[in-house]
Amino acid sequence: MLLKRVAEATLPTYWGDFLMVGFKEIATEQDHLALIYGNITGSTPVLARVHSECLTGDALFSLRCDCGFQLKAALARIAKEKRGVLLYHRQEGRNIGLLNKIRAYALQDKGADTVEANHQLGFSADERNFTLCADMFKLLGVDVIHLLTNNPKKVDMLIKSGINISKRVPIIAGHNPKNVRYLKTKASKMGHLLNRSSKKLIS
Repeated sequence: MLLKRVAEATLPTYWGDFLMVGFKEIATEQDHLALIYGNITGSTPVLARVHSECLTGDALFSLRCDCGFQLKAALARIAKEKRGVLLYHRQEGRNIGLLNKIRAYALQDKGADTVEANHQLGFSADERNFTLCADMFKLLGVDVIHLLTNNPKKVDMLIKSGINISKRVPIIAGHNPKNVRYLKTKASKMGHLLNRSSKKLIS
């Protein structure tokens, strides 16, 4: 187990009251969150979102990405279902960190796309590791999920980490004139599926 469950409290939101659970990585002491709505115990698949931290999109309302829009859409969808969990995964900028993310933005201002900017800074297109998310689900007692994501690679990584994902559920939100190239790059170079069709993974 890569992390431990350390604290919890009620978090009232626009969509209703969530249970906020805090986790701490044992090796690094980095913290992560889970937001839980309703009763997520039992054998029925749980609607879930693994949302990677994006300060610029989630808190500063950036239009360069779709992250903040996806965060709001995921919480709304989970609340509508009356049962679900969102993991807030603290790996900013696909895990290159906030300052390198700003450097990547500067390169994008000069013409690079999001993947090219990461490569110019010496990073891969996506530096994230989702292994600890599997541990978060296990500590929450979640066995099977319907995953809100457009990213098949995230599905593959979570399955390899031991999470049973029965269906991928699209989460399309936040398309605007400022992020057209960003979204096209995610689709063409990173394999994101930017359509609304759900994909059943197991029968």
